[in-house]
Amino acid sequence: MVERLYGKRSIILWLSLLLALGFLVTTLASYQVSRAAIRESIAGRELPLTADNIYSEIQKDLIRPVLVSSTMASDTFLRDWVLHGEQDVERMTRYLAEVKERYGAFTTFFVSERSGHYYHPSGIVKKVSREDPRDAWYFRVRSLASAYEINVDPDQANRDALTIFVNYRVLDYQGRFIGVAGVGLTVEAVRSLIGDYQQRFQRNVYFVSRQGKILLFGKHSESKEGDVRQVPGLRDIADQVLAAPSGSYAYAAPGHEHLLSARLVPELDWYLFVEKSADEDLARVRRTLYVNLAIAAGITLVILLLANLTLDRYQGRLEEMATTDHLTGLLNRQASELLFEQAAREFKRRPTPLAVLLLDIDHFKAINDRHGHLAGDRVLEAAARLLRGSVREADVLCRWGGEEFLVLLKGCDATCAGTLAEKLRQAMAAAPIVAEGSEVAVTLSVGMTSYGPSDTPDSALARADEALYAAKEGGRNRVCVVPVPAAAPAPTPARS
Repeated sequence: MVERLYGKRSIILWLSLLLALGFLVTTLASYQVSRAAIRESIAGRELPLTADNIYSEIQKDLIRPVLVSSTMASDTFLRDWVLHGEQDVERMTRYLAEVKERYGAFTTFFVSERSGHYYHPSGIVKKVSREDPRDAWYFRVRSLASAYEINVDPDQANRDALTIFVNYRVLDYQGRFIGVAGVGLTVEAVRSLIGDYQQRFQRNVYFVSRQGKILLFGKHSESKEGDVRQVPGLRDIADQVLAAPSGSYAYAAPGHEHLLSARLVPELDWYLFVEKSADEDLARVRRTLYVNLAIAAGITLVILLLANLTLDRYQGRLEEMATTDHLTGLLNRQASELLFEQAAREFKRRPTPLAVLLLDIDHFKAINDRHGHLAGDRVLEAAARLLRGSVREADVLCRWGGEEFLVLLKGCDATCAGTLAEKLRQAMAAAPIVAEGSEVAVTLSVGMTSYGPSDTPDSALARADEALYAAKEGGRNRVCVVPVPAAAPAPTPARS
């Protein structure tokens, strides 16, 4: 992480120096050189930065329905309700109404493969049929290879208002298709959002499909309709733009010069086009070339200073975020893998005992289902506190994934590690955890092994995982050990 940050700082420094050098050269060059430099500045920096900002806004305003639809498609209530025969329609309509209200969607829906019913917060809208052209979308989504699609259709449940739908395939627990769920936004609402982007960023913004069709543009804007291959000037570079995931371009329309930044929004599978007319900027440059260059040089210096100050200030924070689990405050899996490899190298140089514990909170899914995910988070935090208070600073403790924790006990033989593992198990079982107002009884299953002379981190982890599996199979709330297969015993100094 440190190397990457210093690399980034070096890049910023070199870019700033090159920019300053470019300004100096421009002052000594002809008008044509100045004109080319300003075009490059707008197309290569301003527009991509604007596109990045708009993309961040899109993630909040437009991509959120994709995430909501994904959540609906994996919701255990929805799948269980279908698998149990779609009884009590009111429960489904209430569920759709709650999702709609919670996330501010224009509409929510679910279409069942079993019954063909189109469920809506207002009730059953209809039964889909292959004979009805308005239902073609459902049978198209049914055979999709991808998890979802985004399309624009009239909403039959809302007076045929033109709506952008996120249609997400719903699968049962065996991966079989059982229906389509999703949410919708009105086209007019999205056009208003794009209009807000244009007003804030003072750019022309619109969306284009991979095939080149112009899909959405803002109200009261320099809107283009049809296909980008039909727009004067833009049609000459359309194939080049649509062949790349992102890029900056320039094209000339009758009497005007336009600069374009295009980037693919993978969540929507659409291109975001951000345009600006270069005419006004180039005219201003012709009038105030030297003044603008002086200002730009000053801004470059300020950016360089602020970039260095920002990197120095946040370097430690970024390193911490990259290696720490946000919920528990423990090391994350990426950091622990590096430390395990380091411990393995130390073991090769000087073979001192090294014990590996994999701990799993028993029936954690049931805790989440019964008490809620917030309660599950409190349980994880409590387990992390217990573990942190029971190991030394020299030991490695991390959240391995989900409800699993990994502990590497340095200088600790099998007897020592077994004693500690049993102590942890008993301590967790002895005191229920209070989470979200409820007492939650929590137990641990522990798999233990020692690191052997012929081991690698992967082989030792595999044995610890085997031991953990045996603990679960044996009834949980217990410690199981898989010993090192090597015949030679490892050194056994006392645990400090």
